Amino acid sequence: MNSNMWVRQIHRWLSIAFTLAVIANIVALTMQIQATWIGLMAFVPLIPLLATGLYLFALPYLGRGSEARP
Repeated sequence: MNSNMWVRQIHRWLSIAFTLAVIANIVALTMQIQATWIGLMAFVPLIPLLATGLYLFALPYLGRGSEARP
């Protein structure tokens, strides 16, 4: 498995973790639980999710290097 596949797999798992953190935050808000750490819990997977997402977004542009454009 090459590094791009690893980044894609990590990005997928981070997106699942982020989704679960957002759902936990919504549940806590509906139950009116005042816990700041629940709201901040979504930022833990969000930062590496942003980094891997930007990398995956830039991959097609980085691969063009010396190829002739049609």
